Amino acid sequence: MPRSVNAVASRARRKKILNAAKGYFGARSKVYTVAKNAVEKAWGYAYRDRKNKKRAFRRLWIARINAGARMNGTTYSRLINGLHQKDSALNRKVLADLALHHPSTFKAIVESVSR
Repeated sequence: MPRSVNAVASRARRKKILNAAKGYFGARSKVYTVAKNAVEKAWGYAYRDRKNKKRAFRRLWIARINAGARMNGTTYSRLINGLHQKDSALNRKVLADLALHHPSTFKAIVESVSR
């Protein structure tokens, strides 16, 4: 009985990796074994950084809220504590946007919380 190699599946598997490596420099986009290592590394970074992006944005929002809060005579922690006590539905993303683009609205929020 002849050996079955399933060339269709293995060619598709290699093609998937080489397509993902398009735009890479030199052998990383041409040679399957090199491309496979590069693509697997890239996919690992992509997976990790999808999580890190959330952390980075949260840190940015907190910095913006803190700056806005301090301009209005309070601190980030006091503002967030006051919002939690009032059961406010405003999240950090919205608060940061208000602090940056709508300072008068943000000031009204700070004053309503600090009472």
